[in-house]
Amino acid sequence: MSSKRYSAIGLVNPKSPTNVGGVMRAAGCYEAEDVFYTGKRYALAASNGNSQYNTDTQAASEIIALTGVESLIDAVEPDVSIVCVDLVEGAIPLPSFEHPEKALYIFGPEDGTINQQLINRADAVVYVPTVGCMNLAASVNVLLYDRLSKSKAMIIGDDLIRSSRDKNNRIKVKRSFNFPK
Repeated sequence: MSSKRYSAIGLVNPKSPTNVGGVMRAAGCYEAEDVFYTGKRYALAASNGNSQYNTDTQAASEIIALTGVESLIDAVEPDVSIVCVDLVEGAIPLPSFEHPEKALYIFGPEDGTINQQLINRADAVVYVPTVGCMNLAASVNVLLYDRLSKSKAMIIGDDLIRSSRDKNNRIKVKRSFNFPK
């Protein structure tokens, strides 16, 4: 890997093409380099036609590979930290977590959890402190946003807004807001 920073998403046996499409969109928005998945449920569900499941409206899947693998851990280089993200007792709350430079973030299936063997192999296990559980795509969005917001590489300002917003959005703030820093 040529870059110093690297992030990838690992999905344990996802079942919903809608959620996987949402994960792909999140990966594109937050510049994750790879998305891997295990299991057969996603491929089976997606083979039934994907137009009704098109939640990747930014076409991130044209830039970021979605790759089925036998082992999520074996899918990345040895210098990549393994971070499991799940509601697991003893996990670190996400607001307190310091993200590694290179990470594979592993998420459990929509209707289950990450198995104990993966949890045991992880360099860290984190959870998003919510009341109840979020869906898979929402969890990936929150995790990747947290990584970006804590990063020195975070870009902010009107240039980012202009390049990121929908083509039908040309709205501007007409007054200034003074918020405490």
